[in-house]
Amino acid sequence: MKIFESITQPLKLFLAFLLVIFVAGCLGSSSGSGTAITTVSTTAPTISSVYPVSVATGVVLNTTLNATFSESMNPLSITSATFTLVQGTTPVSGSVNYSGTTATFYPTSNLIASTVYTASITTGVTDTFGNALAVTKTWSFTTGTTADLVAPTVLSTVPTNAATGVALNSSVNAIFSKPIDSLTISSSTFTVKQGTTSVAGTVNYSGTTAVFKPSSNLAANTTYTATISTGVKDLAGNALASNDSWSFNTGTTLAVGPAPVNLGTAGTYAVLAETLISATPTAGTAITGNVGISPAAATYIQGFSLTLDPTGCFSTPTPSTLVTGKLYAADYNTNGCPTPANLTTAIGDMLIAYNDAAGRTSPDYTELGAGNISGLILAPGLYKWGTDVVVNSNVTLNGGPNDVWIFQIAGNLTVASATSVLLTGGALPKNIFWQVAGGVGVALGTTSHFEGIILAAKAITLKTNASGNGRLLAQTAVTLDADVVTQPAP
Repeated sequence: MKIFESITQPLKLFLAFLLVIFVAGCLGSSSGSGTAITTVSTTAPTISSVYPVSVATGVVLNTTLNATFSESMNPLSITSATFTLVQGTTPVSGSVNYSGTTATFYPTSNLIASTVYTASITTGVTDTFGNALAVTKTWSFTTGTTADLVAPTVLSTVPTNAATGVALNSSVNAIFSKPIDSLTISSSTFTVKQGTTSVAGTVNYSGTTAVFKPSSNLAANTTYTATISTGVKDLAGNALASNDSWSFNTGTTLAVGPAPVNLGTAGTYAVLAETLISATPTAGTAITGNVGISPAAATYIQGFSLTLDPTGCFSTPTPSTLVTGKLYAADYNTNGCPTPANLTTAIGDMLIAYNDAAGRTSPDYTELGAGNISGLILAPGLYKWGTDVVVNSNVTLNGGPNDVWIFQIAGNLTVASATSVLLTGGALPKNIFWQVAGGVGVALGTTSHFEGIILAAKAITLKTNASGNGRLLAQTAVTLDADVVTQPAP
């Protein structure tokens, strides 16, 4: 210590500098090919969704439970000690598995009818960097009286069957009718082939969507066939009734922009809301596609004269021109219809899609026009604003049929009256996503026209004679006034 104290201050600084260099060298690569710095995350993981959802009722007796995390987790930390299920204070026997970003709890036997259960995931679970869940996640649900014996189906695919001109850097998606056991989704049950040659790739699953991502770009002008096998099972253990196969043909170009947002079963609705769907007055209203509301009941679909179908699963409006599709509500469960569970899944998928769009990183454009994009021509890409966004004169989205736009808006979105979002170059509304986080939501002015899928944390309001090609997916209410909404072509 006395020797160090006798060293002059400049020499002390020089020795400290050498120490920093030495430590940096130790942290780097010793391979001789340069210094490698390893990025370590310190962000705590979160749980983005659970099944059954919190306070769900009528849950089938042969259900399993799952929780989807915000990132990859350490599988060794996810066990029957950190993911538990109890009935009162009595533990439920079961096993736990983890795949992708989803943990699944399998009860050893069917649950008891009409009983409240509570699931917990503790702070003992950690991500791959060792970061623990910030707080224990606990949720409860109530069982019904029956088991689920209905086989899952593939509702839709991307690309669709017989699609042409598919981008060479595309992934292949399959959207299921109900949540699937993630452990049954793998490269052996979800395959893509060119003739008899298997395409190398990885398979991921979230919500109700399985995604096959090829290891490299697909070949140009080539036919591919995707297959989901009967090895795929839902959370009640029901297998797909038969293999589901579809084919598509590639084009010659790459898609520009970010990967599209997976809507899951929320993508089967033109209008989906949680608290209210109102059409006042109904004259002039024309919705092409299904309409759904949950957890609110059918009485919160207002401005439509509804007639419940004899099945009790959906209703139709009078006049029928108001909705070219079906209307679903959380209380449509006559004759054991799966409508409440389907809507719960759709709302969950809507939230997953919203979080996906909001969570995309590395934007191509930040704070463009200080939030005023009036009159601009926008290329494909990821756009981010920390403000409101306003459109006071026509804005144009110019790109090809495979290109993607994602707009992350921290404030509200307002489109002025007699103002349009226009598409040129072959751009398609199914590839345009408006994620709006503002406390008011989205307001589309009188006779305005929009294109794309709106994912709003709050309300979506269309004023008189507004129109659009897309979907209105709101976490609160959708209000219409003699408006025309047409769901995108697949």
